[in-house]
Amino acid sequence: MRTDDLITRERRMTALSALAIVAAITSFAVAACTTVSAQGDPAPSTADQPSTTGRASGPPGSDDGVLPEKTSAFDTDLPGIAKLDPALLKAVQQAETAMKKDGITMQVTTGWRSKKYQQELLDKAIRKYGSRKKALEFVSTPEESHHVTGNAVDIGPTDADDWIIRKGARFGLCQTLSNEMWHFELVTTPGGECPPMS
Repeated sequence: MRTDDLITRERRMTALSALAIVAAITSFAVAACTTVSAQGDPAPSTADQPSTTGRASGPPGSDDGVLPEKTSAFDTDLPGIAKLDPALLKAVQQAETAMKKDGITMQVTTGWRSKKYQQELLDKAIRKYGSRKKALEFVSTPEESHHVTGNAVDIGPTDADDWIIRKGARFGLCQTLSNEMWHFELVTTPGGECPPMS
């Protein structure tokens, strides 16, 4: 084999190796950009949520609680809203109506979730953080998630979160996780005081 052929072949192999490295880095970067917040709930962004088609296999869909953008607490045709605890749903609807009068539009970014959906969020966190132990600092298991039981909602945008933090206790709604300003649960009586956050 001629020296020219060896050099050409070596350059081709080097180029292919470089492409493989770039592809691996790109895949890692995409996985690392997955938004997962602390204590078991994703940040209120629908961009990172699974497909909204409810299929038996494949990624979680609307039947698993995945919500489209701009979901209202009154969109009870969606399982993610309809399967919330009835008292929680009523409180969130009352809050949405009251904040609308203050000129703020609220959306429910996630409500009830199936175990499948919660497990997918945990699996993403394990890939992101590199271990189950570390992931559990940020994402609850399906057995522990208050979303799976229908007892928690994530609200957006930030001005709606701020409104509920300030006025939600009128309806019994409280922020329950100090590092998740979007996560609310019905943990006091209407007009009562919110308990300390975890």
